[in-house]
Amino acid sequence: MEKNAIEFLENAAAKFPNNVACAHGKAAYTYSELQSKAKGIASQLIKICSPSDPVLLFMEKSCEALFGLWGVVCAGCCYAVVDTALPAHRIRTIISTLDAKCIITKANHAPMLRSLGFAGQILDADSMLGGAVSSDDEHRLEEIKESICDVDPLYVMFTSGSAGTPKGVVVSHRAVIDFISHFTQLFDIQADDVVGNQAPWDFDVSVKDIYSAARTGAALEIIPKKKFSFPKELIDLLEEKKVTTLIWAVSALCIMSSRNAFEYKKPAAINKVIFSGEVMPIKQFRIWREAYPDAVFANVYGPTEITCNCLYYIVEKNFTGEALPIGKPFPNRRVFLLDEEGSLVEKTDADKIGEICVSGSSVGLGYYNNKAATDANFKQNPLNKRFAERIYCTGDLAYYNQDGMMCFYSRKDFQIKHMGHRIELEEIERNADAASGIVRACCAYDGKNIICFYEGGTGKKELARELRQKLPQYMIPAMLEQVETMPVTKNGKIDRKKLLDNLSKKRGPSRA
Repeated sequence: MEKNAIEFLENAAAKFPNNVACAHGKAAYTYSELQSKAKGIASQLIKICSPSDPVLLFMEKSCEALFGLWGVVCAGCCYAVVDTALPAHRIRTIISTLDAKCIITKANHAPMLRSLGFAGQILDADSMLGGAVSSDDEHRLEEIKESICDVDPLYVMFTSGSAGTPKGVVVSHRAVIDFISHFTQLFDIQADDVVGNQAPWDFDVSVKDIYSAARTGAALEIIPKKKFSFPKELIDLLEEKKVTTLIWAVSALCIMSSRNAFEYKKPAAINKVIFSGEVMPIKQFRIWREAYPDAVFANVYGPTEITCNCLYYIVEKNFTGEALPIGKPFPNRRVFLLDEEGSLVEKTDADKIGEICVSGSSVGLGYYNNKAATDANFKQNPLNKRFAERIYCTGDLAYYNQDGMMCFYSRKDFQIKHMGHRIELEEIERNADAASGIVRACCAYDGKNIICFYEGGTGKKELARELRQKLPQYMIPAMLEQVETMPVTKNGKIDRKKLLDNLSKKRGPSRA
Protein backbone atom coordinates (compact mmCIF):
# COMPACT_ATOMS: atom_id res chain seq x y z
CA MET A 1 0.00 0.00 0.00
CA GLU A 2 1.12 3.57 -0.66
CA LYS A 3 3.08 5.47 1.98
CA ASN A 4 1.86 8.89 0.92
CA ALA A 5 -0.70 10.36 -1.46
CA ILE A 6 1.97 11.48 -3.94
CA GLU A 7 2.31 7.81 -4.91
CA PHE A 8 -1.30 7.82 -6.15
CA LEU A 9 -0.34 10.34 -8.82
CA GLU A 10 3.04 8.74 -9.54
CA ASN A 11 1.54 5.29 -10.02
CA ALA A 12 -1.26 6.59 -12.25
CA ALA A 13 1.21 8.51 -14.41
CA ALA A 14 3.42 5.41 -14.71
CA LYS A 15 0.63 2.89 -15.43
CA PHE A 16 -1.81 5.09 -17.35
CA PRO A 17 0.21 8.02 -18.76
CA ASN A 18 -2.21 8.63 -21.62
CA ASN A 19 -5.45 8.18 -19.68
CA VAL A 20 -7.45 11.36 -19.19
CA ALA A 21 -6.79 12.52 -15.62
CA CYS A 22 -9.13 15.50 -15.56
CA ALA A 23 -11.51 17.24 -17.93
CA HIS A 24 -13.47 20.45 -17.64
CA GLY A 25 -15.48 21.81 -20.53
CA LYS A 26 -13.36 21.44 -23.65
CA ALA A 27 -10.10 21.06 -21.71
CA ALA A 28 -8.66 17.63 -20.92
CA TYR A 29 -5.30 16.53 -19.53
CA THR A 30 -3.63 13.14 -19.23
CA TYR A 31 -2.01 11.73 -16.10
CA SER A 32 1.40 12.41 -17.61
CA GLU A 33 0.45 16.07 -18.10
CA LEU A 34 -1.10 16.33 -14.63
CA GLN A 35 2.06 15.00 -12.99
CA SER A 36 4.27 17.34 -15.02
CA LYS A 37 2.23 20.42 -14.15
CA ALA A 38 1.98 19.42 -10.48
CA LYS A 39 5.74 19.02 -10.24
CA GLY A 40 6.25 22.38 -11.94
CA ILE A 41 4.11 24.05 -9.27
CA ALA A 42 5.72 22.02 -6.49
CA SER A 43 9.20 23.11 -7.61
CA GLN A 44 8.16 26.72 -6.98
CA LEU A 45 6.44 26.00 -3.65
CA ILE A 46 9.48 24.28 -2.13
CA LYS A 47 11.38 27.56 -2.41
CA ILE A 48 8.78 29.22 -0.18
CA CYS A 49 7.34 26.54 2.11
CA SER A 50 8.56 23.68 4.27
CA PRO A 51 6.98 20.22 4.38
CA SER A 52 3.63 20.14 6.22
CA ASP A 53 3.15 23.92 5.81
CA PRO A 54 -0.41 24.89 4.83
CA VAL A 55 -0.98 26.36 1.37
CA LEU A 56 -4.28 28.02 0.49
CA LEU A 57 -6.00 27.35 -2.83
CA PHE A 58 -8.34 30.25 -3.55
CA MET A 59 -9.78 29.05 -6.85
CA GLU A 60 -12.94 27.70 -8.39
CA LYS A 61 -12.73 24.00 -9.19
CA SER A 62 -11.07 23.43 -12.55
CA CYS A 63 -8.20 21.49 -14.10
CA GLU A 64 -5.90 24.39 -13.18
CA ALA A 65 -7.03 24.14 -9.56
CA LEU A 66 -6.29 20.40 -9.66
CA PHE A 67 -2.76 21.15 -10.87
CA GLY A 68 -2.36 23.46 -7.87
CA LEU A 69 -3.78 20.92 -5.44
CA TRP A 70 -1.42 18.18 -6.59
CA GLY A 71 1.43 20.70 -6.70
CA VAL A 72 0.91 21.38 -3.00
CA VAL A 73 0.84 17.63 -2.28
CA CYS A 74 4.02 16.98 -4.29
CA ALA A 75 5.75 19.76 -2.35
CA GLY A 76 5.00 17.89 0.88
CA CYS A 77 2.66 20.63 2.09
CA CYS A 78 -1.00 20.42 3.04
CA TYR A 79 -3.65 22.28 1.09
CA ALA A 80 -6.81 24.09 2.12
CA VAL A 81 -9.31 24.91 -0.62
CA VAL A 82 -11.26 28.11 0.03
CA ASP A 83 -14.46 28.86 -1.88
CA THR A 84 -14.09 32.26 -3.55
CA ALA A 85 -17.80 32.95 -2.95
CA LEU A 86 -17.57 32.73 0.86
CA PRO A 87 -18.46 35.85 2.88
CA ALA A 88 -15.46 38.04 3.63
CA HIS A 89 -15.43 37.45 7.38
CA ARG A 90 -15.26 33.66 6.91
CA ILE A 91 -12.37 33.96 4.49
CA ARG A 92 -10.64 36.25 6.97
CA THR A 93 -11.06 33.68 9.74
CA ILE A 94 -9.60 30.89 7.59
CA ILE A 95 -6.66 33.10 6.63
CA SER A 96 -6.04 33.95 10.28
CA THR A 97 -6.32 30.32 11.42
CA LEU A 98 -3.85 28.92 8.90
CA ASP A 99 -1.36 31.84 8.82
CA ALA A 100 -0.08 30.38 5.55
CA LYS A 101 3.10 31.54 3.81
CA CYS A 102 1.46 31.55 0.40
CA ILE A 103 -1.80 31.29 -1.48
CA ILE A 104 -2.41 30.09 -5.05
CA THR A 105 -5.10 32.10 -6.80
CA LYS A 106 -5.96 34.20 -9.83
CA ALA A 107 -4.23 37.58 -10.02
CA ASN A 108 -7.50 39.53 -9.84
CA HIS A 109 -8.17 38.21 -6.32
CA ALA A 110 -4.97 39.69 -4.86
CA PRO A 111 -6.37 43.09 -3.71
CA MET A 112 -9.29 41.48 -1.92
CA LEU A 113 -7.06 38.92 -0.18
CA ARG A 114 -4.75 41.69 1.04
CA SER A 115 -7.75 43.60 2.38
CA LEU A 116 -8.75 40.48 4.35
CA GLY A 117 -5.38 40.31 6.07
CA PHE A 118 -3.40 37.81 4.00
CA ALA A 119 0.25 38.76 4.49
CA GLY A 120 2.03 35.91 2.69
CA GLN A 121 3.00 35.51 -0.95
CA ILE A 122 0.17 35.58 -3.47
CA LEU A 123 1.04 33.21 -6.31
CA ASP A 124 -0.67 33.65 -9.67
CA ALA A 125 -1.99 30.24 -10.70
CA ASP A 126 -1.65 31.02 -14.41
CA SER A 127 1.99 32.10 -14.10
CA MET A 128 2.91 29.00 -12.10
CA LEU A 129 1.84 26.61 -14.85
CA GLY A 130 4.86 27.37 -16.98
CA GLY A 131 7.37 26.53 -14.27
CA ALA A 132 10.23 24.26 -15.33
CA VAL A 133 11.59 21.55 -13.06
CA SER A 134 15.37 21.49 -12.77
CA SER A 135 17.39 18.42 -11.84
CA ASP A 136 18.01 20.00 -8.43
CA ASP A 137 14.25 20.48 -8.01
CA GLU A 138 13.61 16.85 -8.98
CA HIS A 139 16.14 15.72 -6.41
CA ARG A 140 14.60 17.90 -3.70
CA LEU A 141 11.05 16.74 -4.52
CA GLU A 142 12.19 13.12 -4.28
CA GLU A 143 13.82 13.85 -0.91
CA ILE A 144 10.60 15.42 0.34
CA LYS A 145 8.50 12.48 -0.87
CA GLU A 146 10.76 10.01 0.92
CA SER A 147 10.69 12.07 4.12
CA ILE A 148 6.88 12.22 4.38
CA CYS A 149 5.38 10.14 7.17
CA ASP A 150 1.91 8.80 6.56
CA VAL A 151 0.65 10.68 9.63
CA ASP A 152 1.69 14.04 8.12
CA PRO A 153 -1.19 16.35 7.13
CA LEU A 154 -2.52 16.13 3.57
CA TYR A 155 -5.28 18.73 3.72
CA VAL A 156 -7.21 21.02 6.03
CA MET A 157 -10.96 21.20 5.41
CA PHE A 158 -13.02 23.83 7.16
CA THR A 159 -16.41 23.20 8.68
CA SER A 160 -18.53 25.45 10.84
CA GLY A 161 -17.82 25.26 14.57
CA SER A 162 -20.34 25.34 17.40
CA ALA A 163 -19.21 28.87 18.25
CA GLY A 164 -19.81 30.03 14.70
CA THR A 165 -16.11 29.99 13.87
CA PRO A 166 -14.93 27.77 11.01
CA LYS A 167 -12.84 24.85 12.28
CA GLY A 168 -10.12 23.37 10.09
CA VAL A 169 -10.18 19.57 10.20
CA VAL A 170 -6.66 18.21 9.60
CA VAL A 171 -6.54 14.92 7.68
CA SER A 172 -3.40 12.82 7.19
CA HIS A 173 -1.99 10.99 4.18
CA ARG A 174 -2.62 7.66 5.91
CA ALA A 175 -6.28 8.46 6.53
CA VAL A 176 -6.90 9.17 2.85
CA ILE A 177 -4.79 6.26 1.60
CA ASP A 178 -6.57 3.84 3.90
CA PHE A 179 -10.03 5.11 3.06
CA ILE A 180 -9.61 5.49 -0.69
CA SER A 181 -7.97 2.07 -1.03
CA HIS A 182 -11.03 0.42 0.49
CA PHE A 183 -13.51 2.78 -1.18
CA THR A 184 -12.26 2.07 -4.70
CA GLN A 185 -12.12 -1.66 -4.05
CA LEU A 186 -15.58 -1.93 -2.52
CA PHE A 187 -17.23 0.01 -5.33
CA ASP A 188 -15.04 -1.39 -8.11
CA ILE A 189 -13.74 1.91 -9.47
CA GLN A 190 -11.31 1.18 -12.28
CA ALA A 191 -9.15 2.90 -14.90
CA ASP A 192 -11.93 2.95 -17.50
CA ASP A 193 -14.35 4.78 -15.21
CA VAL A 194 -15.30 8.44 -15.54
CA VAL A 195 -16.02 10.07 -12.17
CA GLY A 196 -18.46 12.98 -12.44
CA ASN A 197 -17.35 15.55 -9.85
CA GLN A 198 -20.36 17.36 -8.36
CA ALA A 199 -19.06 18.47 -4.97
CA PRO A 200 -17.21 21.75 -4.37
CA TRP A 201 -13.61 21.13 -3.40
CA ASP A 202 -13.94 22.66 0.05
CA PHE A 203 -16.45 19.88 0.82
CA ASP A 204 -15.06 16.44 1.60
CA VAL A 205 -17.21 14.52 -0.90
CA SER A 206 -14.72 15.88 -3.46
CA VAL A 207 -11.92 13.96 -1.74
CA LYS A 208 -13.55 10.74 -2.94
CA ASP A 209 -13.71 12.05 -6.51
CA ILE A 210 -10.15 13.39 -6.71
CA TYR A 211 -8.32 10.54 -4.99
CA SER A 212 -10.45 7.68 -6.31
CA ALA A 213 -9.62 8.82 -9.84
CA ALA A 214 -5.91 9.20 -9.09
CA ARG A 215 -5.58 5.84 -7.35
CA THR A 216 -7.23 3.91 -10.17
CA GLY A 217 -6.28 5.92 -13.25
CA ALA A 218 -9.91 6.89 -13.86
CA ALA A 219 -10.93 10.23 -15.40
CA LEU A 220 -12.19 13.09 -13.25
CA GLU A 221 -14.88 14.99 -15.13
CA ILE A 222 -15.40 18.35 -13.40
CA ILE A 223 -19.07 19.31 -13.69
CA PRO A 224 -19.75 23.08 -13.59
CA LYS A 225 -22.03 24.13 -10.73
CA LYS A 226 -24.42 25.93 -13.08
CA LYS A 227 -25.30 22.63 -14.79
CA PHE A 228 -27.23 21.58 -11.69
CA SER A 229 -29.68 24.43 -12.31
CA PHE A 230 -30.52 23.00 -15.73
CA PRO A 231 -31.18 19.24 -15.48
CA LYS A 232 -31.36 18.71 -19.27
CA GLU A 233 -27.94 20.30 -19.73
CA LEU A 234 -26.63 18.15 -16.88
CA ILE A 235 -28.07 15.03 -18.51
CA ASP A 236 -26.49 15.95 -21.83
CA LEU A 237 -23.08 16.46 -20.20
CA LEU A 238 -23.25 13.10 -18.40
CA GLU A 239 -24.15 11.42 -21.67
CA GLU A 240 -21.53 13.24 -23.76
CA LYS A 241 -18.70 12.58 -21.29
CA LYS A 242 -19.79 8.96 -20.70
CA VAL A 243 -19.77 9.44 -16.93
CA THR A 244 -19.94 6.09 -15.13
CA THR A 245 -19.61 7.04 -11.46
CA LEU A 246 -21.63 9.52 -9.41
CA ILE A 247 -20.37 10.20 -5.89
CA TRP A 248 -22.88 12.92 -5.14
CA ALA A 249 -24.72 14.62 -2.32
CA VAL A 250 -28.32 13.44 -1.99
CA SER A 251 -29.62 16.89 -2.88
CA ALA A 252 -27.78 16.79 -6.22
CA LEU A 253 -29.32 13.43 -7.14
CA CYS A 254 -32.76 14.72 -6.17
CA ILE A 255 -32.40 17.66 -8.56
CA MET A 256 -32.54 15.17 -11.40
CA SER A 257 -35.12 12.75 -10.05
CA SER A 258 -37.54 15.37 -8.68
CA ARG A 259 -37.55 17.26 -11.99
CA ASN A 260 -38.29 14.19 -14.11
CA ALA A 261 -34.96 14.47 -15.91
CA PHE A 262 -34.97 10.81 -16.91
CA GLU A 263 -38.04 11.38 -19.04
CA TYR A 264 -35.75 13.45 -21.25
CA LYS A 265 -32.82 11.06 -21.36
CA LYS A 266 -30.97 8.42 -19.34
CA PRO A 267 -27.18 8.74 -19.64
CA ALA A 268 -26.22 5.23 -20.69
CA ALA A 269 -22.83 4.79 -19.00
CA ILE A 270 -23.87 5.36 -15.35
CA ASN A 271 -23.25 2.19 -13.34
CA LYS A 272 -22.34 3.42 -9.83
CA VAL A 273 -24.36 5.87 -7.71
CA ILE A 274 -22.89 6.59 -4.27
CA PHE A 275 -24.65 9.19 -2.13
CA SER A 276 -24.22 10.91 1.22
CA GLY A 277 -24.76 14.12 3.18
CA GLU A 278 -28.47 13.79 3.92
CA VAL A 279 -31.15 11.15 4.28
CA MET A 280 -32.08 9.92 0.81
CA PRO A 281 -35.86 10.20 0.27
CA ILE A 282 -37.15 6.77 -0.66
CA LYS A 283 -39.35 8.14 -3.46
CA GLN A 284 -36.38 9.79 -5.09
CA PHE A 285 -34.22 6.71 -4.63
CA ARG A 286 -36.81 4.53 -6.34
CA ILE A 287 -36.83 6.83 -9.37
CA TRP A 288 -33.07 6.38 -9.67
CA ARG A 289 -33.29 2.63 -9.12
CA GLU A 290 -35.96 2.26 -11.80
CA ALA A 291 -33.83 4.28 -14.22
CA TYR A 292 -30.71 2.18 -13.52
CA PRO A 293 -31.79 -1.28 -12.34
CA ASP A 294 -28.33 -2.79 -12.92
CA ALA A 295 -26.27 -0.04 -11.28
CA VAL A 296 -24.61 -0.27 -7.87
CA PHE A 297 -26.29 2.05 -5.35
CA ALA A 298 -24.64 2.79 -2.02
CA ASN A 299 -25.57 4.98 0.94
CA VAL A 300 -22.42 6.19 2.72
CA TYR A 301 -22.08 8.10 5.97
CA GLY A 302 -19.44 10.04 7.85
CA PRO A 303 -18.36 13.51 8.97
CA THR A 304 -15.25 15.35 7.76
CA GLU A 305 -13.43 14.55 11.01
CA ILE A 306 -13.16 10.84 10.20
CA THR A 307 -12.10 11.27 6.53
CA CYS A 308 -15.18 11.23 4.34
CA ASN A 309 -17.06 8.08 5.37
CA CYS A 310 -16.95 5.37 8.00
CA LEU A 311 -20.15 3.45 7.15
CA TYR A 312 -21.61 2.15 3.91
CA TYR A 313 -24.68 0.28 2.76
CA ILE A 314 -24.98 -1.24 -0.68
CA VAL A 315 -28.69 -1.19 -1.50
CA GLU A 316 -29.70 -4.58 -2.80
CA LYS A 317 -33.37 -4.78 -1.84
CA ASN A 318 -36.45 -2.68 -2.43
CA PHE A 319 -37.42 -0.11 0.18
CA THR A 320 -40.84 1.46 0.58
CA GLY A 321 -41.48 3.45 3.75
CA GLU A 322 -38.46 2.71 5.94
CA ALA A 323 -35.24 4.73 5.77
CA LEU A 324 -32.17 3.39 4.02
CA PRO A 325 -29.61 2.10 6.54
CA ILE A 326 -26.21 3.78 6.77
CA GLY A 327 -24.88 0.27 7.11
CA LYS A 328 -21.66 -1.23 8.38
CA PRO A 329 -18.10 0.04 8.89
CA PHE A 330 -15.59 0.37 6.10
CA PRO A 331 -12.64 -1.99 6.61
CA ASN A 332 -10.12 -0.90 9.25
CA ARG A 333 -12.64 1.31 11.03
CA ARG A 334 -14.32 0.70 14.35
CA VAL A 335 -17.75 2.33 14.49
CA PHE A 336 -19.97 1.90 17.53
CA LEU A 337 -22.79 3.50 19.49
CA LEU A 338 -22.52 4.90 23.01
CA ASP A 339 -25.62 5.63 25.05
CA GLU A 340 -26.04 8.64 27.34
CA GLU A 341 -24.20 6.82 30.15
CA GLY A 342 -21.24 6.07 27.89
CA SER A 343 -22.05 2.37 27.64
CA LEU A 344 -21.85 0.37 24.43
CA VAL A 345 -25.08 -0.20 22.51
CA GLU A 346 -24.99 -3.79 21.31
CA LYS A 347 -26.27 -4.83 17.90
CA THR A 348 -28.78 -7.02 19.68
CA ASP A 349 -30.23 -3.89 21.33
CA ALA A 350 -32.34 -3.24 18.25
CA ASP A 351 -33.82 0.27 18.10
CA LYS A 352 -31.84 1.53 21.11
CA ILE A 353 -30.39 4.95 20.27
CA GLY A 354 -26.77 5.93 20.80
CA GLU A 355 -24.18 8.39 19.51
CA ILE A 356 -22.03 7.26 16.59
CA CYS A 357 -18.36 7.09 17.60
CA VAL A 358 -15.40 6.21 15.36
CA SER A 359 -11.84 5.01 15.86
CA GLY A 360 -9.14 3.85 13.47
CA SER A 361 -6.55 5.40 11.17
CA SER A 362 -9.24 7.36 9.37
CA VAL A 363 -9.84 9.62 12.37
CA GLY A 364 -8.54 13.13 11.67
CA LEU A 365 -5.57 14.73 13.41
CA GLY A 366 -7.78 17.34 15.08
CA TYR A 367 -8.57 20.97 14.32
CA TYR A 368 -5.85 23.23 12.98
CA ASN A 369 -4.55 25.70 15.55
CA ASN A 370 -7.47 24.90 17.87
CA LYS A 371 -6.43 22.72 20.78
CA ALA A 372 -9.55 23.41 22.84
CA ALA A 373 -11.91 22.20 20.12
CA THR A 374 -9.66 19.23 19.39
CA ASP A 375 -9.59 18.13 23.03
CA ALA A 376 -13.35 18.55 23.27
CA ASN A 377 -14.17 16.42 20.23
CA PHE A 378 -11.35 13.90 19.82
CA LYS A 379 -11.34 11.83 23.01
CA GLN A 380 -10.06 8.68 24.61
CA ASN A 381 -12.36 5.72 24.00
CA PRO A 382 -14.23 5.36 27.33
CA LEU A 383 -14.54 1.62 26.69
CA ASN A 384 -10.76 1.19 26.59
CA LYS A 385 -8.92 1.59 29.91
CA ARG A 386 -5.77 -0.26 28.82
CA PHE A 387 -4.05 1.99 26.25
CA ALA A 388 -4.52 5.20 24.28
CA GLU A 389 -7.26 4.91 21.65
CA ARG A 390 -8.50 8.19 20.23
CA ILE A 391 -12.06 8.33 18.95
CA TYR A 392 -14.25 10.96 17.37
CA CYS A 393 -17.78 11.33 18.73
CA THR A 394 -19.87 12.53 15.80
CA GLY A 395 -22.86 14.04 17.58
CA ASP A 396 -25.09 11.94 15.32
CA LEU A 397 -27.56 9.54 16.85
CA ALA A 398 -28.30 6.13 15.36
CA TYR A 399 -29.66 2.67 16.13
CA TYR A 400 -29.33 -0.88 14.81
CA ASN A 401 -32.15 -2.39 12.79
CA GLN A 402 -33.19 -6.03 12.91
CA ASP A 403 -30.50 -6.90 10.35
CA GLY A 404 -27.76 -5.42 12.54
CA MET A 405 -27.30 -2.46 10.20
CA MET A 406 -26.83 1.00 11.63
CA CYS A 407 -29.59 3.52 10.83
CA PHE A 408 -29.37 7.29 11.22
CA TYR A 409 -31.76 8.84 13.75
CA SER A 410 -30.96 12.54 14.20
CA ARG A 411 -28.40 15.06 15.32
CA LYS A 412 -27.51 15.13 19.01
CA ASP A 413 -27.52 18.91 18.99
CA PHE A 414 -28.84 21.49 16.56
CA GLN A 415 -26.34 20.81 13.82
CA ILE A 416 -28.06 19.70 10.65
CA LYS A 417 -27.13 18.29 7.26
CA HIS A 418 -28.69 20.31 4.47
CA MET A 419 -27.83 20.55 0.76
CA GLY A 420 -24.81 18.34 1.41
CA HIS A 421 -23.35 20.67 4.04
CA ARG A 422 -23.03 20.44 7.79
CA ILE A 423 -24.68 23.50 9.29
CA GLU A 424 -24.93 24.78 12.84
CA LEU A 425 -28.36 26.35 13.31
CA GLU A 426 -26.96 28.33 16.22
CA GLU A 427 -24.54 30.09 13.88
CA ILE A 428 -27.45 31.34 11.77
CA GLU A 429 -29.23 32.40 14.94
CA ARG A 430 -26.24 34.41 16.14
CA ASN A 431 -26.01 36.27 12.86
CA ALA A 432 -29.76 36.90 12.84
CA ASP A 433 -29.62 38.10 16.45
CA ALA A 434 -26.95 40.58 15.43
CA ALA A 435 -29.00 42.00 12.57
CA SER A 436 -30.53 45.47 12.88
CA GLY A 437 -33.89 45.58 14.63
CA ILE A 438 -33.91 41.92 15.70
CA VAL A 439 -34.96 41.25 19.28
CA ARG A 440 -34.48 37.49 19.27
CA ALA A 441 -34.01 34.81 16.65
CA CYS A 442 -34.39 31.05 16.56
CA CYS A 443 -33.73 28.66 13.71
CA ALA A 444 -35.39 25.32 13.14
CA TYR A 445 -35.24 22.67 10.45
CA ASP A 446 -38.33 20.86 9.21
CA GLY A 447 -36.40 18.18 7.34
CA LYS A 448 -36.38 20.13 4.09
CA ASN A 449 -36.01 23.82 4.89
CA ILE A 450 -34.14 26.03 7.33
CA ILE A 451 -36.61 28.40 8.94
CA CYS A 452 -35.59 31.47 10.91
CA PHE A 453 -38.17 32.74 13.40
CA TYR A 454 -37.57 36.20 14.78
CA GLU A 455 -38.96 38.88 17.02
CA GLY A 456 -38.50 42.51 15.99
CA GLY A 457 -39.58 45.11 13.51
CA THR A 458 -37.11 44.28 10.74
CA GLY A 459 -38.63 43.36 7.40
CA LYS A 460 -37.88 39.99 5.82
CA LYS A 461 -36.03 41.52 2.88
CA GLU A 462 -33.77 43.53 5.15
CA LEU A 463 -32.97 40.53 7.33
CA ALA A 464 -32.28 38.34 4.31
CA ARG A 465 -29.94 41.00 2.90
CA GLU A 466 -27.93 41.13 6.14
CA LEU A 467 -27.68 37.37 6.38
CA ARG A 468 -26.36 37.13 2.81
CA GLN A 469 -23.52 39.45 3.79
CA LYS A 470 -22.45 37.12 6.59
CA LEU A 471 -23.32 33.55 5.60
CA PRO A 472 -22.74 31.20 2.66
CA GLN A 473 -25.72 30.77 0.37
CA TYR A 474 -26.43 27.25 1.61
CA MET A 475 -26.95 28.61 5.15
CA ILE A 476 -29.50 31.26 4.18
CA PRO A 477 -32.91 30.26 5.60
CA ALA A 478 -35.53 29.30 3.05
CA MET A 479 -38.17 31.00 5.22
CA LEU A 480 -38.12 34.01 7.54
CA GLU A 481 -41.07 34.03 9.92
CA GLN A 482 -41.81 36.99 12.17
CA VAL A 483 -43.42 36.09 15.51
CA GLU A 484 -44.85 38.26 18.24
CA THR A 485 -43.12 36.29 20.98
CA MET A 486 -41.05 33.14 21.26
CA PRO A 487 -42.72 30.13 22.93
CA VAL A 488 -40.57 28.57 25.65
CA THR A 489 -40.36 25.15 27.28
CA LYS A 490 -40.73 24.60 31.01
CA ASN A 491 -36.97 24.90 31.28
CA GLY A 492 -37.05 28.38 29.78
CA LYS A 493 -35.60 27.42 26.41
CA ILE A 494 -37.13 28.39 23.09
CA ASP A 495 -39.57 25.69 22.06
CA ARG A 496 -38.55 24.89 18.49
CA LYS A 497 -41.16 22.17 18.15
CA LYS A 498 -43.89 24.61 19.10
CA LEU A 499 -42.62 27.10 16.54
CA LEU A 500 -42.78 24.48 13.81
CA ASP A 501 -46.20 23.29 14.96
CA ASN A 502 -47.53 26.85 14.88
CA LEU A 503 -46.12 27.36 11.42
CA SER A 504 -47.72 24.12 10.25
CA LYS A 505 -51.12 25.30 11.52
CA LYS A 506 -50.59 28.65 9.82
CA ARG A 507 -49.86 26.92 6.50
CA GLY A 508 -52.95 24.76 6.83
CA PRO A 509 -53.43 21.12 5.71
CA SER A 510 -50.93 19.71 3.28
CA ARG A 511 -52.13 19.40 -0.30
CA ALA A 512 -49.76 16.55 -1.09
